[in-house]
Amino acid sequence: MSSRKKGKGKLKRKHFFVAVPIIGLFLFLGTNMRSGQHIVFEYLAEKSSKPVVQKEVLHVKTPETVKAVYMTSWVGSTKNLRDKLVKVAEETEINSIVLDIKDYTGKIAFEMNNSVVRGYGSSENRIKDIKEFIKELHGKNIYVIGRIAVFQDPYLAAKKPEWAAKTKSGAVWKDYKGMAWLDTCSKEVWDYTIAIAREAEAIGFDELNFDYVRFPSDGNMKDLSNHHCNKELTKADLLEGFFYHLRKGLIDLKIPISADLFGMVANNADDLNIGQVLERADSYFDYLAPMVYPSHYPAGHLGFANPAARPYEVIKNAMDNGVKRLRAVSSDPNKLRPWLQDFSIGATYDAEMVRKQKQAVYDAGLGSWMLWSPSNRYTEGALDKE
Repeated sequence: MSSRKKGKGKLKRKHFFVAVPIIGLFLFLGTNMRSGQHIVFEYLAEKSSKPVVQKEVLHVKTPETVKAVYMTSWVGSTKNLRDKLVKVAEETEINSIVLDIKDYTGKIAFEMNNSVVRGYGSSENRIKDIKEFIKELHGKNIYVIGRIAVFQDPYLAAKKPEWAAKTKSGAVWKDYKGMAWLDTCSKEVWDYTIAIAREAEAIGFDELNFDYVRFPSDGNMKDLSNHHCNKELTKADLLEGFFYHLRKGLIDLKIPISADLFGMVANNADDLNIGQVLERADSYFDYLAPMVYPSHYPAGHLGFANPAARPYEVIKNAMDNGVKRLRAVSSDPNKLRPWLQDFSIGATYDAEMVRKQKQAVYDAGLGSWMLWSPSNRYTEGALDKE
């Protein structure tokens, strides 16, 4: 296997100052994979009577190849813990940190000024010095990606049950872990997500990453009712409607947006019963992050009894498929930025196992990746020193 490594390099910082009205016509084309019909979404941004003046916001330019680690908001709120992770970035090839803005609980990690968001009491204010922390990371040339968990949100489902996914009897639906989800088709949820994202950009996040952008799974699916959804449309159609609305709501921001997708999205042409189809997300996001954790593939995948024990083969196959599919729709394969596994499920993931995943990404002709460790403990021996 050939090795390919790009250094972190010196990242440039950008200042953005917007003082003009935004006018534009944007067309987004989605294809109904089952019927062959096309759905066209059109948005016309009308000229406002007065220019909107925004504050100057400092952002770090997206690295040519993003090499990131995930940081929970709890670690981000504890200085000695976050300093350890920042040190890893300073001493290794890591040039980016993915930090939770809103996690799977539905709680937001810091106070927000948006009156709508504040009205729901979603902020837990874990990271009290969020602006200072981002400024510190920028000073070290670290790219800061803000992660927003969208439809898995037990907090807002309890606060606004009319926005929640429901059972056939009208109760709030929960998955097998007891987690409530928001209705994938609720426009109020879409706008709530946009409000959070816009304020996060103004705080200084360099990229907005959206997770749990899908229909629920891992529960009693026969009893699930998304009452806001048009029953005549497929899940892929409906989810693409959200992607379009999200992009439209953030179109004036000068930073990238990305989406986390199931790893099997790279292999499957169908929507996996969650609405996710690689090509249908492609038009709306600057980067796509399939979660290709080998431990999450079923026994028998690619003929392997335990896919977790074959990280190179599993990820190489997924990325080869993803590259081929994006090229087929004239898209840039380099927008693929997979999540890799740095935790031990199904097999012991030591430095060699993590490096095999990285090599699979490189051998597929790609350069970017992100490491996921729920505990935020990373295998430093798997990271090249800078």
